[in-house]
Amino acid sequence: MSQYVTFTLAGTLYGVDVLRVQEALRSHTRTRVPLAPAEVAGLVNLRGQVVLTIDMRTRMGLPPLAGDEPMMVVVQVAGEPISLLVDEIGDVVEVGPDSFEAPPDTLDPTMRSVVRGAHKLDGRLLLVLDVDEAVAA
Repeated sequence: MSQYVTFTLAGTLYGVDVLRVQEALRSHTRTRVPLAPAEVAGLVNLRGQVVLTIDMRTRMGLPPLAGDEPMMVVVQVAGEPISLLVDEIGDVVEVGPDSFEAPPDTLDPTMRSVVRGAHKLDGRLLLVLDVDEAVAA
């Protein structure tokens, strides 16, 4: 069995291995990073630690979030915390290995590079995010 912390981006459900997630919280004030790639939303001060923030909508080629303030999922990448800006944080779901499949052929090429595969849930598809690829510039 695998456990994933879930979140949504533009109505699509994504999951990150629960062992990679440090915490999930409301967005913090970000400091812009001059000359950084578009997906770098800035830096946040998380209890005295400076954490890089990646805007997952920009990373996935989606339009900016209208109106609502994004949420943050703080994940561990190479022993360092990285904050992912997402639309909404979901639950922790547990899935069996028999429901895992390769990424759907219909998936946008921008997303295909950061999605390991998918789990079929009741009436929904959970796309498993490759955190290392998602934060790679």
